[in-house]
Amino acid sequence: MSNDSGNGRIVVGFDGSPQSEAALAWAIGEARLRGRALRVIHAFPSVLSIMGHPDPEYYAKAQNEAKTGMEQSLAKGPSLEGLDVEKIVEEGKPSEVLVDASRGADLLVVGSRGRGAFRGMLLGSVSWHCVHQAHCPVVVLPDED
Repeated sequence: MSNDSGNGRIVVGFDGSPQSEAALAWAIGEARLRGRALRVIHAFPSVLSIMGHPDPEYYAKAQNEAKTGMEQSLAKGPSLEGLDVEKIVEEGKPSEVLVDASRGADLLVVGSRGRGAFRGMLLGSVSWHCVHQAHCPVVVLPDED
């Protein structure tokens, strides 16, 4: 982890899962506590058509679903009143988009997706990648199940 100087921003990864909703709620609380700006990022992977080009129908649908899901989660989560919130929906590999967004951030917040018998101890691939590659401290919220 390199430590670029922070600019007062907390970045949170959001994909609509219960784990990312918990990460979002935690990040909102932390942004309020620290008086920081919040950047909510939903990254979705590209899908190539049969011809090997990005599929514009998929992109438009995925982008719309991501924006809608993010808005719904923000509306039912903790209050955003008084916070500087930037909402980003971006095509790309989620782990890479979040690591890139961590440059200059004070904190990156992601949810964990444990599996199997050791569910609460394992990290999902995105959270694992973020922990090892981010340019700022990372908070991984454990799975509550």
